[in-house]
Amino acid sequence: MIISPCISVCKMDKDTGFCEGCARTSQEKILWKEKNTTNEWKTSNLIVIQERMNASTLKKFKESYEFKIKNGISLIKKKKLDEQK
Repeated sequence: MIISPCISVCKMDKDTGFCEGCARTSQEKILWKEKNTTNEWKTSNLIVIQERMNASTLKKFKESYEFKIKNGISLIKKKKLDEQK
C-alpha cells in the first residue's frame, strides 16, 4: 500500500491550485481516495507533486512524509497533537 502524501497542511494555494502541503490538486486528492486508483498512478503522482515543490517546501514535505510512512501520522499532525496536550 502506498501512503497518501497528505501531511496535514490541507490549504489550497489560490494562485496555483495546489495544496500548500502536498502540492496535489483537488482532483488528485480525490483520485488518491478511490479504490480503483492504481499503485502505478500513485507512484507517478508522488513524483509529479514533488517536482511542483520549491526546495523549502520539498524539504518539509519529505521530512513529514517519511515520518508518516514510519509512524502512521505526519510529523506536522504529531506536532499539532502534542501542542494540544
